[in-house]
Amino acid sequence: MSNKLSNNFNDVLSLIEQAKNRVNVYVNKELMNLYIGIGEYVSKKVDADGWGKNTVKMLADFLIEKYPDVKGFSAQNIWRMKQFYETYRADEKLSTLSRELSWSNNCIIFSRVKTAEEREFYLKIAKMERYSARELERQIDSSLFERVAISDAKKSLGLIPASETLGSIRDNYMLEFLSLQEGFKEKDLRKQIVSNLKQFVLEFGKDFVFVGEEYRVQVGNEDFYIDLVFFHRELSCLVAFELKIDKFKPEHIGKMNFYLEALDRDVKKDKENPSIGVILCTDKDEDVVKYALSRNISPTLVAEYKTKLIDKSILQRKLHEFYELAQSDKVLEGIE
Repeated sequence: MSNKLSNNFNDVLSLIEQAKNRVNVYVNKELMNLYIGIGEYVSKKVDADGWGKNTVKMLADFLIEKYPDVKGFSAQNIWRMKQFYETYRADEKLSTLSRELSWSNNCIIFSRVKTAEEREFYLKIAKMERYSARELERQIDSSLFERVAISDAKKSLGLIPASETLGSIRDNYMLEFLSLQEGFKEKDLRKQIVSNLKQFVLEFGKDFVFVGEEYRVQVGNEDFYIDLVFFHRELSCLVAFELKIDKFKPEHIGKMNFYLEALDRDVKKDKENPSIGVILCTDKDEDVVKYALSRNISPTLVAEYKTKLIDKSILQRKLHEFYELAQSDKVLEGIE
């Protein structure tokens, strides 16, 4: 088969796949409308006619008898439909967002997440990143909402760059899936990231496309190697990662600037935006980072990573401290 014919056939295949995706979206919305409708009906019957577990079990048996090949009509699932309807009936915004996700993902969010703000966050990001149920559970387990909120709070306080270029990259990440042994080295960290590339990209965002590890750039007669290089589709630029197994140091900035200059001069395509850098370290002092980046003209972010899950209450307390700090700053601005 010629290349031209192969391309033509692939075009037709693409049309079919697009149609299938549209059908799946439509079917999912209709399924969600059905489940919410059943939930509303049962909820009203419980209030008006005193329906209880036995009646709902009879309803489930009746539906299963009528539709033996259709899953989802168990008594337990009908109670979930009722709870789901009651959870979102007073919030049109969340009710609308929920129709964009699968029933399994919706069940995870409304059963595990308690506040409206947090639910809205997970509804939006699950749709944007197309999380499977397993991926969504991992993000909730790793307190993604709190970690993103902390990163945003730092930006608003000027503790980390808030430029448009770096806006979609956080300053904290959870890499517990790497299963690193105590006393690991930078090469171990790099190799484990490459071996677990799918999970790494899920943690950072699906717009990251892997380019290479120990990516070689030549300057003069010398070769230099960047730990990891990705391409970010939304930002349309190369992203260089420097991996550190200790606390951030100001001298890390100079090395990253050198790498970014080499990428922009010799690798970046004309239509792409300037490369950005992420220095990934185990710990950092916010003041040291702020001073180190204050005169830095290259778009660089110092991000922190943890290899073990952090207790959610610790992150919530830290977030509360940032909120209090932001509030005190506003008060001081008013006095001035």
